Amino acid sequence: MSEKKKGKVTESEEERNLQVSYIFPNGDRYEGECCGSTEGVVVRRGMGKHTSASGVTYTGEWHDDKMNGRGTLEHPSGALYEGDFKDNMYHGTGTYSFSDGTKYCGSFSKNRLEGDGEFTDSQGLVWIGGFHNKAAPGLKLKLSM
Repeated sequence: MSEKKKGKVTESEEERNLQVSYIFPNGDRYEGECCGSTEGVVVRRGMGKHTSASGVTYTGEWHDDKMNGRGTLEHPSGALYEGDFKDNMYHGTGTYSFSDGTKYCGSFSKNRLEGDGEFTDSQGLVWIGGFHNKAAPGLKLKLSM
């Protein structure tokens, strides 16, 4: 049996998730799992839903009090991201659906389109290729026959 150090959260307590519902002073809301950190503060970890006062909603995985893992971020404009997050950013593979009906599916790095992906324009045409931030040199139209 491990000894509990005064003022510290033990590893077993740190791993135990609690279910909470919390309203932040700025009006944001969080409902989901949290745990105690080694500093003795409560942080979001596990599955949860955070809704900002402005109406942005994230539902998904949390680690170290940040969006980390798989999740969905919905904006009041109708824009929607579904995919991987790292340190509160789109990072990994995901799909971003813009409010105008266009859509990007592919790789993201630190909130930017980065790597191979597909962009569906407002007319339903699908463009494939390499994306780098706002540039996409050499895109090719994907033909469906």
